[in-house]
Amino acid sequence: MMEILTGNELMSGATVYLDRAGNWVEDLQQARVFVAEEAEARDGAIAATKKTQRINSIEIESVTLHDGVIHPDRIRERIRAEGPTAPRFERQHLDEDGHVSI
Repeated sequence: MMEILTGNELMSGATVYLDRAGNWVEDLQQARVFVAEEAEARDGAIAATKKTQRINSIEIESVTLHDGVIHPDRIRERIRAEGPTAPRFERQHLDEDGHVSI
């Protein structure tokens, strides 16, 4: 099993991933991939990060590697990494009368 660490940067709320150098970065493809034998190192990284209080909602996410590309197993993490699954629409503005058509 392969895993990464993810969380949210406290000040910006950005989704971040722990990289091999122990830094939290926004690019999923820079994330450190932990294998089962590295559970102690993974747990140590979580403990060290919690002490800084800079990253919240730290999660262990299982991933798969395809040709060196990290693919999160859970749809939730794929959405966090890639963005919404639904198309984005322009915001509908209120008309002069303050009503929004439905």
